[in-house]
Amino acid sequence: MPDFLFTGPADANTTILLAHGAGAPMDSAWMNAFADRLAAKNIRVARFEFSYMASRRTGEGRKPPPRAETLLTEYRAAVEQLGPATKLFIGGKSMGGRVASMIADALYAEQKIAGLVCLGYPFHPPGSPEKLRTAHLEKLAAPTLICQGTRDPFGTKEEVSGYRLSPAISLFWLEDGDHDFKPRKESSATAKGNLDAAAERVAAWVVAVE
Repeated sequence: MPDFLFTGPADANTTILLAHGAGAPMDSAWMNAFADRLAAKNIRVARFEFSYMASRRTGEGRKPPPRAETLLTEYRAAVEQLGPATKLFIGGKSMGGRVASMIADALYAEQKIAGLVCLGYPFHPPGSPEKLRTAHLEKLAAPTLICQGTRDPFGTKEEVSGYRLSPAISLFWLEDGDHDFKPRKESSATAKGNLDAAAERVAAWVVAVE
């Protein structure tokens, strides 16, 4: 069973359960920065690690990330262990959000979650735009917010605009952002500004979801 890392008020009306990306832990600088921003908006953030990532903390070696499909049971177990929350959303950074998206509809139908939040969704592997990971997103029923950098190599704004996605999905674009929402140095946008904007959008969206 996973250990949780909590950020934000314990009595918050809304909880977001976030899983990490493929290569960075739940307490990476990026995850810490985003969780802190959500906590400042009166949202409780719960983070957990998949077993392959957790094993890196115990000296068992650097295990590579497995296929996302093999992590569904672990994510669902985390939801069950977390227990009831007044208003619970699931999601994560990159791969973590993808795994959450693959179990979201079942949990939504069971009334265990209110929706899904993906932070940098990996629509396809970098350099392989033909290998889409969108089939289940075409019919997704759970209310979903995807925050994405406009030049994310896992799915740019131009690419994603041509995808068939469920009307339950809302997209929020971060100006000139990469997979971490970071813009180029010559951009008028800033990394801090994009993180702030994404957190503000997430906070406003979860409140609006019925």
